[in-house]
Amino acid sequence: MGYYLDWAADCRDWPNHAASRFIEAAGMRWHVQVMGNGPALLLLHGTGAATHSWRDVMSKLAARYTVVAIDLPGHAFTQPPSKNSLSLPGMAAAVASLLRTLNISPVRAVGHSAAAAVLVRMAVERLFAPQDIISLNGAFFPVTGVAGQFFSPLAKAFANATMVRKMFARMADRKSVERLLRDTGSTIDADGITLYQRLFSNEAHIAGTLGMMAAWDLHWVPQDLKNLPVPMTLVFASGDRTIPPARAAEASRLVPHASLIEVKGLGHLAHEEDPTGAAAIIADPGSFVRR
Repeated sequence: MGYYLDWAADCRDWPNHAASRFIEAAGMRWHVQVMGNGPALLLLHGTGAATHSWRDVMSKLAARYTVVAIDLPGHAFTQPPSKNSLSLPGMAAAVASLLRTLNISPVRAVGHSAAAAVLVRMAVERLFAPQDIISLNGAFFPVTGVAGQFFSPLAKAFANATMVRKMFARMADRKSVERLLRDTGSTIDADGITLYQRLFSNEAHIAGTLGMMAAWDLHWVPQDLKNLPVPMTLVFASGDRTIPPARAAEASRLVPHASLIEVKGLGHLAHEEDPTGAAAIIADPGSFVRR
């Protein structure tokens, strides 16, 4: 396998590959998937994932939306021009540039994990103006305690070390990937494990993932939440081992117009475990909010 994923070789079994296209925007070549008809709906995956994360959600939403899913900078088939595009402000600006190039104005935007913070930054900076934002197990707060003291420095060291990236890629055997995904609190099907293994075995994707982790600064996101100009629905899974479920309630207290939806029995990758349930919430979140 080369440094970058090879679309010519990987497209045959990449989920929803018929909906894929490649777009030049913000100084990089993006992998974008567009499916369906109706008002535009934007789906952003979390750190270390790709469009495959929405593989079974997209088709369920395509009957009523033009669904747009992208590989974030440095992830899967999107190649970053510089490390600046991997920071929170840089990623928000880059995604906004892509939307302008596509001439797409989403009426609803959905972000999983760290991508929820990207959408909040975009909205606060008036880089786009959806009617609402849906956060799926959103990551809005810095890692605290001992882990927080070491997380960023280690990520920066790993991101800049070629040998470390190569080591991570070589260590991505199936059992290791299964264990990593299981540690999120989620149970992923065999196809999903295979796709994640392909990503985690690729040095460029590992570099993008570590680079994003190294550049991520969430200390100012709480202020962004207070200034969010659009309503937000915070969906959290009771079994999430990556983002403590209580963080959703904490975030909701900061957002001027927030709603909470709890999904029981699922983990951090709840939308991959139960795509039918995730699609139903995305299509009509108001029906699931406790009154």
